[in-house]
Amino acid sequence: MQFPQPVVNEFAITAATVNGSGSQTANMVLMRAIFQMGVPVSGKNLFPSNIQGEPTWYTLRVSQAGYIARPAVTPILVAFNPRTADDDLAQLPTDGICLYPADGLWQPQRSDIIPLAIPVRHILDQVGVNQRLRPYATNMVYVGVLAALLGIEETALLTALQQQFRGRPSAIELNLAVIRAAQAWAAAEPSPAHGKYRVHRMHATRGMMLIDGNTAAAIGALTGGVGVVAWYPITPSSSLIEALESYLPRLRPATDGATCAIVQAEDEIAALGIVIGAGWAGARAMTATSGPGISLMTEFAGLGFFAEIPAVIWDVQRVGPSTGLPTRTAQGDLLSVYYLGHGDTRHVILLPGTMEECFSDAQMAFDLAEQLQTPVFVLSDLDLGMNIWMSHPFPYPEQPLQRGKVLSAEDLTRLKTYARFADVDGDGIGYRTLPGNPHPLAATLSRGTGHNERNVYSEHPDDWQRNMARLWRKHETARRLVPRPVIEINPQATIGLIGFGSTAPAISEARDLLAAAGVQTSSMRIRALPFGAEVTEFIARHQYCVVVEQNHDGQLRQLLQLHCPAHATRLGSVAWCDGLPLTAPFVRDQVLNCLEQMRESSLLVGTGT
Repeated sequence: MQFPQPVVNEFAITAATVNGSGSQTANMVLMRAIFQMGVPVSGKNLFPSNIQGEPTWYTLRVSQAGYIARPAVTPILVAFNPRTADDDLAQLPTDGICLYPADGLWQPQRSDIIPLAIPVRHILDQVGVNQRLRPYATNMVYVGVLAALLGIEETALLTALQQQFRGRPSAIELNLAVIRAAQAWAAAEPSPAHGKYRVHRMHATRGMMLIDGNTAAAIGALTGGVGVVAWYPITPSSSLIEALESYLPRLRPATDGATCAIVQAEDEIAALGIVIGAGWAGARAMTATSGPGISLMTEFAGLGFFAEIPAVIWDVQRVGPSTGLPTRTAQGDLLSVYYLGHGDTRHVILLPGTMEECFSDAQMAFDLAEQLQTPVFVLSDLDLGMNIWMSHPFPYPEQPLQRGKVLSAEDLTRLKTYARFADVDGDGIGYRTLPGNPHPLAATLSRGTGHNERNVYSEHPDDWQRNMARLWRKHETARRLVPRPVIEINPQATIGLIGFGSTAPAISEARDLLAAAGVQTSSMRIRALPFGAEVTEFIARHQYCVVVEQNHDGQLRQLLQLHCPAHATRLGSVAWCDGLPLTAPFVRDQVLNCLEQMRESSLLVGTGT
């Protein structure tokens, strides 16, 4: 049989299965095996908000070019869920490959694709898989068939199984037997599917690892000195605390008592209350939640801001309002978190966009919280937090912890007077003491009510105005301390693309697609709030800037327009949120549409119409 020239290391696979059937394990084995062959790979897990029985999809992208955004087109479909098979098949492009169980009730009804009916039961019978394990071993059948079609090496598959089933030799043996039997069947089956897509060994993943953002954040928090964790379970942040619990005994073995207190509170309100209390007492304390939990934390967040108490809050965002789509990704909490509280409140926010930044921001958040004496929020999202990404290993922190302006008893002895909220250095940050300091001047009562610089209760208008002016000076100080944006300048570009967080892969790939269409662009990825001077400079440098984000209202664009009103008309918006990570072709098309609208608007303004 004559096969066409295969497409090598540049394709995508979608596995449509049933939640709770072990398909995630099979998909991870497939992903790890391709990664072991040195080929860049990324995975997007689309799972339902239940435990078992509902449809789930996993899209795995193989890209020798290193693209990691969700693919717009997936030419290989594993249709192992008859409930969704017709809809899944409708998304398969012409000449796509459809793998499905030959012994099931569903068959593909399209003549323009390549069907491959797999005798799943026969293969499991051949291996001798017992009835209890069959629902789970079924998914390893498609791993074996894909391994044969794509040319995935057995050594890579074995390594992936060993990583997935570490310490369980019987599980490794059984799953390897299923994979080998499925490979043997596929190798003997004449089909044009054999000649279309292949994985060839590369060396692009050498020295890298696969990890999710919640795990990276947990490790970063531990190396950053966290001492108290209070939380209430909520998707998609629960795995951050679960990972922290898992890594705690390995990274901080307890030789004499506990090394970190982890408390599951009765709700999110209590969780942040515990964190605020621990921060006041001098511990590095954190919580993790998502949008609904953030709403409940509002009053304590305001207390932390006004009483000036360090705290770290991770918000792994999902789709809202209300319960919304608990297992889908979004970036819709930016405005609400920045102004969380009542009255005049502005918070410091970190916006990681890579696994390395999830790790480093987890450390930095504690340093900033103590240096600025304020709650610091870290806004991740489900895509970053729960999906698997390639990453370089994390560097061990070499700098000591930055505790900020903490006075010891010796410090107080040298001072004639001490005022908790006096702006001695002009940066808006007062000096604090911690409970247990024996000096008579150290005792202070933190309050959420009006006070003067000595922290004495006051309703005097001048005291209130001075205190608020100082808090705003502190916010200006934060501009100098938070991470700088990641900027890539194209000297030929008059167009700038702006985003934050998990939109970065789609924006990066879209820039290449726009360049192929003759549109040169620069890019800026925002790393934190408040914005620094570089943000204004980037916007002023370009004729038009398009802000790409995953929410309905263009929240980042609104904040940018407030930050630099003189350039507000330069800012266009691609704001889209359907729960799925963005694709590069979608971003390209939306950017082109936005630019056309902005140019038309400029012409109308120019003619005085």
